[in-house]
Amino acid sequence: MTVHQVYETEVGLRQYQFQRLNELLVFISNFNEFYKEKLQGAHLPIKDFEDLKRLPFTTKKELAQDQIDYAPLGRNHSYSEESYIRYHQTSGTTGRPLKVLDTQQSWDWWASCWTEVIKSSGVTKSDSCYLAFSFGPFIGFWAAHEGIRKLGALAIPGGSMSSEERLKSMLGNNATVLLCTPSYALHLAEVAEKLGLDIKNSKIRTIITAGEPGGSVPSTRAQIENLWGAKLYDHIGMTEMGAYGYSCKEQKGIHVNESEFIMEVINPETLEHVQPGEQGELVLTNLGRFGYPMIRYRTGDAVIYQKEECSCGNHYQFLPGGIVGRTDDMVVIRGVNIYPSSIEAVVRELSEIKEFRIIYYTEHEMHQIKLQIEGPKEVASTLSTLLRERIGLRIEVQQVEEGTLPRFEMKAKRVIDQRDSSI
Repeated sequence: MTVHQVYETEVGLRQYQFQRLNELLVFISNFNEFYKEKLQGAHLPIKDFEDLKRLPFTTKKELAQDQIDYAPLGRNHSYSEESYIRYHQTSGTTGRPLKVLDTQQSWDWWASCWTEVIKSSGVTKSDSCYLAFSFGPFIGFWAAHEGIRKLGALAIPGGSMSSEERLKSMLGNNATVLLCTPSYALHLAEVAEKLGLDIKNSKIRTIITAGEPGGSVPSTRAQIENLWGAKLYDHIGMTEMGAYGYSCKEQKGIHVNESEFIMEVINPETLEHVQPGEQGELVLTNLGRFGYPMIRYRTGDAVIYQKEECSCGNHYQFLPGGIVGRTDDMVVIRGVNIYPSSIEAVVRELSEIKEFRIIYYTEHEMHQIKLQIEGPKEVASTLSTLLRERIGLRIEVQQVEEGTLPRFEMKAKRVIDQRDSSI
């Protein structure tokens, strides 16, 4: 029985969360040098969100600086170094990579969080799960592997393989579940088409994505599901935070695993909680990772705060549409706020487009945007019209030769910023 079945009332869940939070705060106030300093003067116990708001935020910038000042690992490790058994490193897409260690207890906690992700996708111990990613220091699907093991399903690793080799391996081993990034699911389908492999009628019935917003973008999800003949479920997590969210059978957004995380959504400028229906920055506190805790961590992810529960019956907090984008990814072009995920949502409506790239640049002292796409020439005009209708902005669309744009196994990097920063 899961926690969200036990604590079916919000009052019961909040009591459970704050009890665990206080246990964590007492522990790290004594044994974690980073938080011992940050939490000086904090009044315990924390009874509700008003009390929680008095605790300081944690940011990636200060964690990175702490690892410079106290090289190489920083002070946000509650135990001696010999107590840790796992090393991870963030991707570094938003700055200096963070080095993160986990104890056996914390790694078991990671596995439990990922088991919830897997079970929410309908995966059982009878499934064979193919992990299509390279097993490097980025946590990627390492914890997914542990969750699969904990569930009792078969895990088939696809590290150190080409895309062709991975396709043949998953098909040859009758894998029923594919785990990868949304971009890589699309790329694998592209490779399969060139090789004449029939993935739509394969044993793959479930795809679990992570690493990018695409899995919660309806048009991207629909394109992947059509190419694979499978149902796609999204997952969100962070190396420094944990596997905190997953989609459900309704596929309309993301549930935050509130048995293991406390969620807040703030206005990034005022730092106050937003109202229902408003967009803000997601702030999370993990409750079970004593070896590497995160208290009120500003994730940088933009989400919409909603009080209404999802119709699937899960009582946990629901984020409609999942991650809207990164707060640091938003740009203003000719007065219009733009997220790369908003562009992708339009691009993926056109299945003829194999790959795309966003370019920001400056012209006549104004910031501009253009798109490069791989696809038939005639689709460029159609896309330009759709972008003007959906985004409210005239965007130049350039058709480039097939194979010109890069493909991605892990987090896609489709944005090139050539803007003049002095403007």
